[in-house]
Amino acid sequence: MKNGPLFFVGIFGALALSWAGVVMGSSKQLTSLPQHFDSLEGQHFPQKLNGIVAQGLDTYKSLGCASCHTQQVRRPGFGNDLVRGFGERQSVARDYLFQSNPPIGQLRRGPDLANYAVRAAKDGVDRSKLLLHLYTGIEGMPSYAFLFEERKNEGHALPQALPVKSPAGTQVVPTPRAEALVTYLLNLRQDYVYPEATPAEPAPAAATAAVATAETAAQAKK
Repeated sequence: MKNGPLFFVGIFGALALSWAGVVMGSSKQLTSLPQHFDSLEGQHFPQKLNGIVAQGLDTYKSLGCASCHTQQVRRPGFGNDLVRGFGERQSVARDYLFQSNPPIGQLRRGPDLANYAVRAAKDGVDRSKLLLHLYTGIEGMPSYAFLFEERKNEGHALPQALPVKSPAGTQVVPTPRAEALVTYLLNLRQDYVYPEATPAEPAPAAATAAVATAETAAQAKK
């Protein structure tokens, strides 16, 4: 085969161009998205994850939380996420602007967490309750007691001690990883509005049928 090397070079070139166009092109397009400035609040969104919140994201990933939870609210027509109260709008690429590897998740055994902070505030789940949920487990979620430690009770209870039984003279307190994880969860929200997050709603079926009837009648007169 005289043109064998040229043939394989051509195949390689075609694959390389396809990869560059689809993968690298899409990556460049998404990473070049700017923050959205909200003139009413005087802030840019989304905001970077800093400090203990960023540490909590690392803990979230290391524990494999994304294997049971998603962080992506689907748009109407692709699921009932809005009806189930997971958010008031669909998730968009800009929501993950400052996350190099966002834990979007693939399987939803537990509820979506994209707007967990919003739901927690409505349900009255504060920091102490969430720490307790992590320690004991709740509604099918396993216990993460290994994120807590027993500390000697030196005559007084620590503010962060959980109201649970422990060996005499000790109290159960969260480790820095538990504190970071809870801080991260209580910062999960996608309630800010982006222009691309509010697409035009499809026309109601009745309106569509009326338009179709009018068009049919107009054609019949011709």
